[in-house]
Amino acid sequence: MKKKQFVRRFAGSVITAAFLAGWFIHEYFYLVTLFAGLNLLQSSFTGFCPPEKFYDRFLSG
Repeated sequence: MKKKQFVRRFAGSVITAAFLAGWFIHEYFYLVTLFAGLNLLQSSFTGFCPPEKFYDRFLSG
């Protein structure tokens, strides 16, 4: 899997899981979607993306 695919799948999974947890468990889980969105926004300006660092360190054989 390519790094770009990994980052997109990771972000989509986090947002979907947080939305479902907010719907079924507690509304505070919606804050995770806010955090993920803010992280995507800041990474577009700074180029720093924690999932990319994780991919480079652990998954890029």
